Amino acid sequence: MYVVERMRDLGITKGKIRMAKSKEHMAELLARGDVDWVTETPIAASYLHEKSGAELLLRKWKKNTSEYYTVFFSLKDGAVKKLEDLKGKIIALEDPASTTAYYLPVHAMLQSGLTPVKLRNFRETPPADKVGFVFVREEINIATLVNKGLAHAGAFSNLDWDKEDHLPSQYRAQFSIFKKLPPVVRAVELVRRDLNPALKRRLEGILLQAGDDPKAQPVLHAYQRTKKFDALSGEQKQLIYDMYSIVDLVDQALTP
Repeated sequence: MYVVERMRDLGITKGKIRMAKSKEHMAELLARGDVDWVTETPIAASYLHEKSGAELLLRKWKKNTSEYYTVFFSLKDGAVKKLEDLKGKIIALEDPASTTAYYLPVHAMLQSGLTPVKLRNFRETPPADKVGFVFVREEINIATLVNKGLAHAGAFSNLDWDKEDHLPSQYRAQFSIFKKLPPVVRAVELVRRDLNPALKRRLEGILLQAGDDPKAQPVLHAYQRTKKFDALSGEQKQLIYDMYSIVDLVDQALTP
């Protein structure tokens, strides 16, 4: 393992991958010291920091991208032209862990005075004064439901908008973006709060130089096609930590 080989003098001889069932489970693993290092979206990172004290280490250029943002879209000839038009309508979203296709769009709706409610499926009719949303798991499913008129709108990232297997060009030609949200960091690396400072510094150094190391390229490609890692400013870190308010607001608003 690329990182382990460069930390042997600090007593690190092997690495282990732990899979968490949820963000709550990962927070428990970090708090117990069962996980030292994790890669996450900014929304999930804010939650892990709040619940376990995990600390931001670096920004990750996941899939060669440093930041992304949410786009809301609908059929060009449809009834939805702005957020307020979603009242009494259905919007298709990805899953309850997504940053750009759940937390950010639902937060935007709440901030606009709308009341999102989860539907069991797209065949349900939302209350006339609320916005019904359905989880469809894949970006292509979001696009398909909107294209077929089974959902009045969809939301995912600008990267998905430009990706042919997430949004085929024949669909895109029928859609228009009616709202864009501010960009956020694409992905980050975090470490548990009580990680040995020497290990933390070494890990940071290894990751920072990995983008320029030919030996690291196969590893980076396998690690979600990462281009490189770079530093987060104090302001960027605080913005990410502050995103917990979005998590908290959305979770509370949609808790049965």
